[in-house]
Parts: sequence; structure tokens; C-alpha cells
Amino acid sequence: MDNAEDVHGAAGGLSKEDGGAEAEVGPISAHFFPTSIRLAHHPFNPELLPTMFTGLVETIGTVVSLEPLDTSSSGGGGTSLTISNCEEILTDAHLGDSIAVNGMWPSPTAGAPTARPRRLQHLTTPPPGTCLTVTAFDKTWFKVGVAPETLRRTNLGSLQTNSRVNLERAVLGETRMGGHFVQGHVDTIAKILSVTPEGNALVFRLQPRDMGVMRYIVEKGYVTLDGASLTVTKVVDGADGFFEVMLIAYTQEKIVTAAKRAGDDVNVEIDIVGKYVEKSVQGYFAGTAGGNMSILEKMVERIVEEKLKK
Repeated sequence: MDNAEDVHGAAGGLSKEDGGAEAEVGPISAHFFPTSIRLAHHPFNPELLPTMFTGLVETIGTVVSLEPLDTSSSGGGGTSLTISNCEEILTDAHLGDSIAVNGMWPSPTAGAPTARPRRLQHLTTPPPGTCLTVTAFDKTWFKVGVAPETLRRTNLGSLQTNSRVNLERAVLGETRMGGHFVQGHVDTIAKILSVTPEGNALVFRLQPRDMGVMRYIVEKGYVTLDGASLTVTKVVDGADGFFEVMLIAYTQEKIVTAAKRAGDDVNVEIDIVGKYVEKSVQGYFAGTAGGNMSILEKMVERIVEEKLKK
């Protein structure tokens, strides 16, 4: 890197040639770095932050149609999903906005209209199969495109006319984080093994289709079911492992999961924090690249040396 090269941060600054403000030296001195680097400082731009949700469902919508081959201009010749009875989340809607549907979120793509979104968006188009694309909306309904991989990975393909779905808009910069960090990227689906009343609450026992996600699910931790942030109350590991969540009376009135029964499927997104921790720990014990001994090997070697000295 040239010593005079500007470093543009993720805050979304543009160079003067790109229509942005004149670059200024940031508050961090170049003496902080081993080589002289001039930092470009730009105003904070929330529209370039990644899309995020809280897992607190705003409203329940109703499926109008799930068309396997939508040849209309907004269908694009693929599968489309139209949802209605959700006017309260469309009052400030723009083409390209993000709305989580049972834990899956729509986002703009290269072919989407270019109206400026008001809610937080991804810097780049998400990978196929993890996100939906808003193609049309009105005062009381909106339509999204559904990729084949999304149908395979989630329960959206089983939706029918009049099915009810959890809906949540992407968070604003000033939104209270009442749930947890939800990305809207479904990891797997889980089958409901049982629903047991406990007072005025309901205890749901679930088993993931991909049992590999069980290592990220911990008691008193978070899990997202059909887009709703819920606290895990019990975890049993093993080949026939499962986990449980409890829905209090208030939550039962706010999400569609309360109406589901044993044998039904739910979308599952595990807490992303668990994935980051796992990767960090693996990297720590794997050591650095270049053939050096791993941290674990060094620890063992040191213990052996100490024992031999004694």
C-alpha cells in the first residue's frame, strides 16, 4: 500500500470524483500505524449498513398466492409470493426495502427499481437462496420473488393461500434492540416434536433437520423461529437431540408459531454470535499460516518441557 493512499471505511464515503465530500484526515493519527496512511473521513451513512432485524415480529400477514411460474412483469418468470393484510408495515415502504417473511428478508438486486430505500440495506446483493427480492407493493400488499434454493432450505414452499406469516421490517438506526441480532438468513428448518401447555404458556420441543446447528444452540441463549426471537429453555444434545422454547401468552398473540402443532416445520436461524465464536476459537488453536505450530501444540510442548525439567 502506498503511504499516501486513502483508506475508505465501511461508513460509505465517496471520493470527490464520485460525488462525495472532499477527503479529510481522520481523527486517528498515522503514527498509530507502522507506515504512514492517510485516513479518509466521511459522514456516517446508515443506508450502507448491513440489513438487520431484531426478531420482534411487527405484524402477521396473509398469503394471497404462491405462484410457481409468475410470468407478470413483477414475477420475472419465477416463483413469487404475494402477502396482504400488512398495511401497517407498508406506510413508509419503498421499492427495495427489506421485510423479513417468516425469517427470510427481501433485498434489492441488480434488476430491482432504483428508488432510494429508507431502511438499512446490504452493501452488496446477498447470495441466491438466502434472501428474497421485493418486486411490487401497494398500500396493503407486497410481492417477493423466491429462489429455488430458498424453497429447498425453508418452509416457504409449503405456504398456501390464507397461510399466515410473521413480518418485520429492517431496523432503523434508532430502533431499540429488544430481541437479538437477526440477519434473516435461515440456516435450516426444524420439526415440532411436541407442544405442551404449561400454565398459560406453551412449550415447543423442536428437532432441526440439520443437527449440526445444535452446537450453536445453548440454554438461555437466543434462537430465531420463523423470524421471531425466542429464548431457549432446554437443550438435549446427541443423535436424537432437541431444544425447547416457551411462548408466553402475549407472544402467542403476536406470532404465527403459536398456532402450529406437532409435525409442522419452522424456519430456524441460529445466533450468529455462536458462529463467530466458533471460528475465532478454531483460528486460535489452529495457529497462523505458514507451517507454524498451532497454539495447542505449543501448549503441549511447553507442558512436556516443564515435566522433563522436574
